[in-house]
Amino acid sequence: MPTTPPGRLLGSGRRADVYEIDEMWVLRREREGGGDAAAEGAVMEHVRAHGYPVPRVRPTGSRTDLVMERLSGPTMLQACLAGTLEVAEAGSILAGLLRDLHTVPALHSTDPVARVLHLDLHPENVMITPEGPRVIDWSNTEEGDPGLDWAASAVVLAQAAVSGDPLATAARTMLAALLADPSPLTRPALTEARSRRASNPTMSPEEVELLDTAEELILSLR
Repeated sequence: MPTTPPGRLLGSGRRADVYEIDEMWVLRREREGGGDAAAEGAVMEHVRAHGYPVPRVRPTGSRTDLVMERLSGPTMLQACLAGTLEVAEAGSILAGLLRDLHTVPALHSTDPVARVLHLDLHPENVMITPEGPRVIDWSNTEEGDPGLDWAASAVVLAQAAVSGDPLATAARTMLAALLADPSPLTRPALTEARSRRASNPTMSPEEVELLDTAEELILSLR
């Protein structure tokens, strides 16, 4: 069972809230009883043991609560909005983070080509700390084809790029930088990523309607 929130609310996402514990640690709590904090923490420790930049975690014995290292710095999105990080550079950083992640062997799968996948790597899930980028929110993690991970990131950015939002132009620039180098993204992986995005219960009908145009944009940039 989750414990009482230990401190002030620091932030909220589509599915979870983050609370302060102290200067060193925060608690991320899934709303509505979702998530598997133990499994997520195990994956984070696995990739961290292979040198991948993620926060440290502590076990809680709860499916909904994950205690992790408190990071200092803005999200990648906040850094871009503040002008401290160029949008194209942010896209290149995302590409590098995907490439580096896919050098980490799977934790459970016996398939030799399977890798750890984040499946939600976008500018709000990267913290720009004094020590460098750190990847957060591993609640969607799976093991499998790296192409699906690239496609998932591309779909998030493309969806923003065709939204008509004030950040649309920046999202398109970031997407172009993400896709600038060769990647394992394939048409079947893109179809799968789009399908998953459409079935995400946090998506509004308006957001789902953008996926056709988003897919077309990705294919044009590739």
